Amino acid sequence: MKKELLIEGMSCQHCVKRVAQALQAIDGVQATVNLEQKKAVVELAHDVSDEVLIAAVDEAGYKVEKIN
Repeated sequence: MKKELLIEGMSCQHCVKRVAQALQAIDGVQATVNLEQKKAVVELAHDVSDEVLIAAVDEAGYKVEKIN
């Protein structure tokens, strides 16, 4: 399963790394973060709720605008 998260607040590669690490700390999540498109594509090995993904991004200091 894939989900796409639109993320506000990323401005550099350090931001990209922080978001990727925060998401990948969740069991079963593999994340690819794109700074130009301000999004993260997450591949889920099992069902992970949107709330868990949003909380991880929030803890890293960024804001999820939308999840597709």
